[in-house]
Amino acid sequence: MVEITDVVCSLCGCVCDDIVLEVENNEVVKVKRGACSVGKSKLLGHERIKSPMIRENGELKECSYDEAIKKAAEILYKSRRPLLYGWSSTVCEADSAGIELAEDIGGVVDNTATVCHGPSVLAIQDVGIPSCTLGEIKNRADLIIYWGANPAQAHANHMKRYSYVSKGYWTAEGKKGKKLVVVDVRKTMTSKMADVFVQVEQGKDYQVFSALRAILRGHEDVVPDKVAGVPKAQLLEVANMVKEAKFGITFFGMGVTQSGARHNNIVNAIQFTRAAHLHGKWSIMPMRGHYNVTGFNQICCWQTGFPYSVDLSRGYAWYNPGETSSTDLLYREECDAALIIASDPGAHFPGAALRHLAKIPVIQIDPFANPTTEFADVVIPAAISGIESEGGVYRMDNIPLRLRKILETDYYVPDEEIVERIHAEVRALREKEAE
Repeated sequence: MVEITDVVCSLCGCVCDDIVLEVENNEVVKVKRGACSVGKSKLLGHERIKSPMIRENGELKECSYDEAIKKAAEILYKSRRPLLYGWSSTVCEADSAGIELAEDIGGVVDNTATVCHGPSVLAIQDVGIPSCTLGEIKNRADLIIYWGANPAQAHANHMKRYSYVSKGYWTAEGKKGKKLVVVDVRKTMTSKMADVFVQVEQGKDYQVFSALRAILRGHEDVVPDKVAGVPKAQLLEVANMVKEAKFGITFFGMGVTQSGARHNNIVNAIQFTRAAHLHGKWSIMPMRGHYNVTGFNQICCWQTGFPYSVDLSRGYAWYNPGETSSTDLLYREECDAALIIASDPGAHFPGAALRHLAKIPVIQIDPFANPTTEFADVVIPAAISGIESEGGVYRMDNIPLRLRKILETDYYVPDEEIVERIHAEVRALREKEAE
């Protein structure tokens, strides 16, 4: 029995790095502390894709890694408009290799931000973002606002490690010395813990941000008696809490990014943060979901100049979300092949996009079966990052961390190696055709 400390969890954007595991006979037998229930389940392992598979006559048939990789390369090489989507639940090294592959074959590379925090990225490009690290929040924040987010269920360790429940250098009392405000369209597990719960009418967050900005800038007289279903008295209560805070943080989730105003909601949220900053120290941060969704945006910016939805078919990077984003490409039926890695569009894309995705050749690279597997033509199982392979990732606050390899595997291949081998096969096909 070997005890391994400071293990980094490859589940959500919290990227908890204080986990303790017990390993015996090259298997995790116990998660001693640090992980939430979902992270614990992943670390202990569950049913894997056993073997690479190729679909023949409507059924997936097992094959070797070499056969699956060659088939994947053939699909991508023959494609005129390939989509390479996912990348958020794998390491930065695999992301980098994927962008190189997309550039070589003239594909469109996109990640899960396109259906979650893509509007946040657009807003930050418009007006910047006054942010900080999760460590600063743990040590300093005495007022926490969760807006359109439910970390009690989506990021189970977030409040305990970084915000409301955590104890830091200047927050030694933990939640006894803090206040929690939750803004949402419905009651959630997180709202039950709140000092103030603000229930907003569906799709009207923009109006509430605007009203709070007006109050914080001394113009409460222009605010009506009710804004988006929220009484003015409650808005004044929240504004007073903001004014009295020494250090405040607004965490916002997909409840804000996916409602009507989309990226304009986030622009207004950032401007609300700047108004709050007139009275004390304030920051804002998106609640990123997948453990390395932030990392892909970083890597993609390094290599292409843009964070996601990048079209490389012109010989240079073209970025225009709404035109070059994966769901729009599929909706317009432009793509004739897709490589899906470390994500599950089968469970998350809108119906019109999925209908076209199911018609075209699909390559899936993932450790686990999911709804996308049901229509994939080539399935390539990968080693689990942070357990069977290593690499760099970025936490939701853009802090880079290193996933270590905990277990040895003689069979499963890391995402990075799979992508590089596919790329090598594509080059070989090109050289063969040239000859």
